[in-house]
Amino acid sequence: MASHGGIFYLSALIILAAAVASVSSSSLSPYYYDSVCPEALPTIKRLVEAAVYKEQRMGASLLRLHFHDCFVNGCDASILLDPSPTIDSEKNARPNLNSARGFEVIDQIKQAVDEVCGCSVVSCADVLAVVARDSVVALGGPTWNVELGRRDSTTASRAKADSDIPSPFMDLPALINNFKNQGLDERDLVVLSGGHTIGFAQCFVFRNRIYNETNIDPEFAQQRRLTCPSIGGNSTLSPLDPTPAQFDTAYFTNLIQKRGLLHSDQQLFNGGSTDGVVNTYSSNAKAFSADFARSMIKMGNIKPLTGNEGQIRSNCRKVN
Repeated sequence: MASHGGIFYLSALIILAAAVASVSSSSLSPYYYDSVCPEALPTIKRLVEAAVYKEQRMGASLLRLHFHDCFVNGCDASILLDPSPTIDSEKNARPNLNSARGFEVIDQIKQAVDEVCGCSVVSCADVLAVVARDSVVALGGPTWNVELGRRDSTTASRAKADSDIPSPFMDLPALINNFKNQGLDERDLVVLSGGHTIGFAQCFVFRNRIYNETNIDPEFAQQRRLTCPSIGGNSTLSPLDPTPAQFDTAYFTNLIQKRGLLHSDQQLFNGGSTDGVVNTYSSNAKAFSADFARSMIKMGNIKPLTGNEGQIRSNCRKVN
């Protein structure tokens, strides 16, 4: 009997371990906070709208935080952790240093949500995901049901941020491979790059494109050179498309006209496998909006921490 009981106990442990190992995006739900804190999402929406109203550029910055978070060990709010003796902060990684912004807005939202909920029940990772959606909506873009229930990491990786966040200098094959490593396909690559329909880029990121590349409209290159000199002015901003505060299809139209600001942007329409998708979105706003929502949900499901994994940070900037 003892041996049979031992076998049963071992089998139960194996089944439990398998169940824990299988925890994934399927454990997320748009209704996760409906009973525990029904005011959480309306509070986030209100504060995002206020932040974007105060500074329209903030919408793109907040969307970018979620993107850069998810591409480094999954959507776990690791990007929000400040440097410490035990945290090699992703804020200091090349793609984020002097570039990622909106952290104070996230702090404000997290504090307000914890107050309306009565305790720290909403994770920083979920805040980032909802804020990204609400930022897009605030600038005229589509909405979607954000799947919720993520938990926050207790670690960060500057090295992974350096290697895994796609670079604006990448060619198409590298971009495709980068997204593939995250479980995202070519359509996801194109449609999520369409997030560049809002926001700005710094001069140093596109300087080589406007001075040295040939697959660029000469008039457009000349316009950009007026505010981005060949030497100096590294942080000077230029819009990623003609309507940087409006979520529309102008980004894709720009690519067809060889007016992509970033090298990586123009790679999406340069005689390669993604040209057709760019063409579709340039003339079909409904398709772009629907696919953007779908791909945002898909990206938000990259390796979430759930169940007893990680923690719910009370301060998004540091581990509890």
